[in-house]
Amino acid sequence: MASSVSREAYGEATQQLAANTVALTAPQLATVADEILSVAGLLRAQPRLRRALTDPSRPGNERAGLLKSILGGKVSEIAVNAVAALAAGRFSRPADLLDATERLGVDALLASADRDGKLPDVEDELFRFGQIVSGDSGLAVTLSDGSAPLERRVKLVQDLLKGKVHVATGRLVEMALTGFGGRGFEASLARLVEATAEKRDREVAYVTVAKPLTDAEEQALGAKLATIYGRQVSLKVDVEPAVIGGVSVRVGSDLYDGTILRRLNAAKQAFAK
Repeated sequence: MASSVSREAYGEATQQLAANTVALTAPQLATVADEILSVAGLLRAQPRLRRALTDPSRPGNERAGLLKSILGGKVSEIAVNAVAALAAGRFSRPADLLDATERLGVDALLASADRDGKLPDVEDELFRFGQIVSGDSGLAVTLSDGSAPLERRVKLVQDLLKGKVHVATGRLVEMALTGFGGRGFEASLARLVEATAEKRDREVAYVTVAKPLTDAEEQALGAKLATIYGRQVSLKVDVEPAVIGGVSVRVGSDLYDGTILRRLNAAKQAFAK
């Protein structure tokens, strides 16, 4: 959704959705989110429909009307109107409409978790599950295998997470399986962690250390990063004894690597010259 027209359409859809869901409870809003994500699933499965809904030769109200005629009676009016607002806008590529619909559904799901007071939990649960996957090569391969039936992978995730995480967390992990924003599974999961943090107006800092940080060390590091980035930071700490000592911190494209492992590798390279 790089173009300004795509962003404008998305902005209008999010404003309309927010206005129409202000009185909904968290479970009701989660239902709307699921409906929007089901529309994203339809768009993913129907390339011809995506092309028709982004055809620049058709007026925006005609494209919105086409979508309403397809969805009418199948999902709530709130969900229909939100996605129709997207279809009425202009997108450079049909894939951009799919990305925008997915993002709209994810935003609604995060809003439902926020309304339930569980958004910080969802953020941490997504990160922890990502760590579990990255630490189990067999599980990572299974969940990332796009040639395997999606239903089988969803069932596996549901079995793994049942009763252990917030309902929004499970739904977001399922969303990652479909390749959120065209990414692979693990990259989708990481992007969803960051989207959850953004919903809380926070940056995500991925921290790698040789041994767990104390509460005081975490607080000090979080405060320092908040000063640098101008807003609160969610620390995602990964304990990796192989780094030997020191701290590595990644925030977006910024990397601060002060680990002993990095220094040793740099020394080896210097001696090899």
